Amino acid sequence: MNPLESAAAAVLIGNWRGSYTVPAGGLYPHQWSWDSAFIAIGLRHLSPRRAQQELDTILSAQWADGRLPQIVFHSGRDDGYSPGASFWQSSSIPGSSAVQSAGLIQPPNHALAVLLVHEADAVASERRRFLERAYLRLVRWHEYLRTRRGGDEGLARIVHPWESGMDNSPYWDACLAGMTQTYDNDIPRPDLMHASPEQRPSNHEYGKYLYLAARYRDHGCDDADADFPFQFEDPAFNALWARSELALATIAELIGADPEPHRSEARRISTALEALWSEDLGCYVARNTLTGGLEEFRTVSGLVPLLLPSSPHTGDLLDLLRGPHFRLGQVAMVPSHDLTAATFDSARYWRGPSWFNIAWLIAEALFERGFTEEAERLSRNMDEGALAHDFPEYLDPYSFAPRGTRKFSWTAALSLDLSKRLEASRSARVAEEAEVAR
Repeated sequence: MNPLESAAAAVLIGNWRGSYTVPAGGLYPHQWSWDSAFIAIGLRHLSPRRAQQELDTILSAQWADGRLPQIVFHSGRDDGYSPGASFWQSSSIPGSSAVQSAGLIQPPNHALAVLLVHEADAVASERRRFLERAYLRLVRWHEYLRTRRGGDEGLARIVHPWESGMDNSPYWDACLAGMTQTYDNDIPRPDLMHASPEQRPSNHEYGKYLYLAARYRDHGCDDADADFPFQFEDPAFNALWARSELALATIAELIGADPEPHRSEARRISTALEALWSEDLGCYVARNTLTGGLEEFRTVSGLVPLLLPSSPHTGDLLDLLRGPHFRLGQVAMVPSHDLTAATFDSARYWRGPSWFNIAWLIAEALFERGFTEEAERLSRNMDEGALAHDFPEYLDPYSFAPRGTRKFSWTAALSLDLSKRLEASRSARVAEEAEVAR
């Protein structure tokens, strides 16, 4: 192992909890849904068996309606995190999982992770029937998105900023500002014990977050509250859903099931995504489904559809990524928000800092589209930032200064994955040059 791979392995081993990995030991002491999928992608290089277990554990927390919960509280305690198990009280909600969990969800990147983990050791995966177990649960998860969260345009809607994975994105500003309701009780902020206030969402935002979570909980998490004040279609969420349908098609082929329904669903979602395209901004944006209005901000969420091979706007998105708004190759990784916007903040969470999971998604898209040089540059940029700063949660795009907590699991996992990708890329290039010289 090279120094990055050794250090990343140490983080992942340190954050392992017997059947799953916590995102970070202090700030995030439970199992998070999309974190586990990203973590498994890196874990497969250390132990395919452990990566399978990571995914088995999050998938086994599935609710009766098919949802995969945002957070699983394996200890049954709050453990210094808010809102925790005592807030959600999921055991009192019919159809919830046996283990206590949050009622919200997170972006559906799980099928992609399952496929990559299988490919890391297909023989052991087949022996353990990993794909068969995962496939049935993933189908139910995607069916939940289509039937319980599906809107008139065919996209899945989110009902909380946390469900986007990009908690305080500018997308949500107008909606939250227009809400008169807020959380009536004290707003606990144990997160501020692990990160500076200027790097986290504000108390004002948290008041709205907790109000929305409490209202959703008190309505039985049933997705039937027609007047719920926060309902959005998010481009990254839906792009990951479409991409995961493509992964499900491959999984279906491998286990002898029909792949065509998944390919058809991926095409349907990809087509529906065009309702979120902003010609003026040259990217995809979020839509408030209550008002029908588009949130005209350039954020990294609007770049994630680069992952879809059928996107009609690949050229536009690449131009945006390389231009003054995101400056690929000139700043740290990929900023979470438009560098030129008045709402840009280089330190605060999803309003400017560069995140490692999004860098991985963009690098993956660049590799697949054949932009190998840019993909490798982004991968090296990501690996250097991770190793230099003890695997931080995110980086200031200009100064490269670490932000948030350290020893962050998906930073370690995805940096490890890209290090392996760079190694394979170099080996392929050397082999090709040797063949030419022969």
